[in-house]
Amino acid sequence: MIYESSGTIQSWAEEDRPREKLMLKGKAALSEAELIAILINAGTVDLTAVDVARIILKSVNNNLNDLAKLSIKDLSKFRGIGEARAITIIAALELGRRRKEQDRPQRAKVTCSRDAYNEMIPHLIDKPHEEFWILLMNRANEIMRPVLISTGGVSGTVADPKLIFKQAIEHLASSMILFHNHPSGNLLPSQADKDLTKKLKEAGRLLDIPVLDHLIFTDKAYYSFADEGIL
Repeated sequence: MIYESSGTIQSWAEEDRPREKLMLKGKAALSEAELIAILINAGTVDLTAVDVARIILKSVNNNLNDLAKLSIKDLSKFRGIGEARAITIIAALELGRRRKEQDRPQRAKVTCSRDAYNEMIPHLIDKPHEEFWILLMNRANEIMRPVLISTGGVSGTVADPKLIFKQAIEHLASSMILFHNHPSGNLLPSQADKDLTKKLKEAGRLLDIPVLDHLIFTDKAYYSFADEGIL
């Protein structure tokens, strides 16, 4: 198979050279071949580093996962790739693999009301005023993030349903748990608490973002609407 050479990299416009392109436009602007060309650093007499990178990628159908499976011996078969350059490519791909492993730290999972309460302790402990929070979760009931909705006084705060579900939709949450604290330590829900919970549960049903529970938080204990059978 014949590959058309694009000439030496030095003859290209500055913005088209991989290193210069990265500096001018950022890493996301580079193709896989251009990124590999930076690792290779130089081509052959009639092929640029980008040409060599394209040939290597072509051999694995442009699949980076398959490229990562190539050995030093495999890579060294390509023109312009000696042992040192093969090692550089392998090392870079291994770093990428290890980063991928660390990209998704294991998320805490809510299996009961106590799990949810424990998650919110750092956010609501010792608060002298009321706050309303939502705990957003994915389909596996793993915690995505807690979100503060409102801050009020010692005896109440406002919870706007539009803002609550706006946050849930923007973060692509699959479900949520509601929280508000009672600085007084009183665990019993007010009629307003019950009415709001009912309203938010119905909205969640319509939007397919179910409200799984509503917890009244105090520093020493909590009240779960779901556990009490009134959700």
